[in-house]
Formats: sequence, C-alpha cells, structure tokens
Amino acid sequence: MVYYQKMTPEGYQKIKDEIADLKKDRPRRIKILQEARSLGDLSENTEYTEAKRDLGHLQSRLRYLDKQLKYAEIVEKTDDGKVDLGKTVTLKFAGDDEVEEYRIVGRMEADLDEGKVAFDSPLGQAIMKQKAKTTVTVAAPAGEYQVTIIKVD
Repeated sequence: MVYYQKMTPEGYQKIKDEIADLKKDRPRRIKILQEARSLGDLSENTEYTEAKRDLGHLQSRLRYLDKQLKYAEIVEKTDDGKVDLGKTVTLKFAGDDEVEEYRIVGRMEADLDEGKVAFDSPLGQAIMKQKAKTTVTVAAPAGEYQVTIIKVD
C-alpha cells in the first residue's frame, strides 16, 4: 500500500521551488568539492571532508523532496463550509477571550509560527470536516481542551 502525502497546491509549489534552488546550488557545491580535493592528502583535508558532507546533505535533501512530490496528493479547496485542507479557520479556545486564525495544511507545510496547522495534528483532526459554530474537544498529548470554530473560509 502506498501512502500519499496530502498537501495544498501552495505546499507542492514550495517543494518544487526548493528543489529548483537546490539544483541551482549543486554545481557550486561540486566545484567546491573539486577544489578541496585538489588540495592534496584527503585523509587530513578538512575542506574536502566538509565539502563532501555538504554535497551529500544536498543530494539527500533532493531525494527526500523528490519522494515528497512523487507521493503527493494535492487537495484543492472546496466551498462546502467545512474545515478542510487549504482552508483558513478562526478558532476560539475555551478559557481564552481572543480568537486565532489558522490555515489547515499538509504535514510537510505545518508551521505554527506562520499560523499553519497540519490536518492530522490533534487540533487538525478534531476540527476537520466540522462547520462554523461547532465546539469540539481536542485530545492532545498534554490533555484535552475545547475549541469553538468561529469561521471557516
């Protein structure tokens, strides 16, 4: 069974952009490795060791990102009024007077500092497919809490 990674079109594009940037940087890294190799004794050549490691990291990241694209399932937004991937939700946490806005995204795109919550996180799972004006209980590792969905865009 193949596991497909759900993501938004923006998340897919972000991965494609990173791959393009890494591929542009690869010739520079190869040149650094070649220059370091020409310095002589490889067993005590720190520049060579670092350049080889850096190129290896770049290659590894490219393979990882290529695999993410290969198994990506791009989910387009629907207009059904329910919380889903790619939508923005306004939430009110129990015991807090302020509301917070989050975008529901795939696991690879999640970044709380940017207001992006993964659909399969405890919060994401609790609010998925729910409509506005619904209160749900989130089962998080630190304990349960209540969240009311104010608005779904």
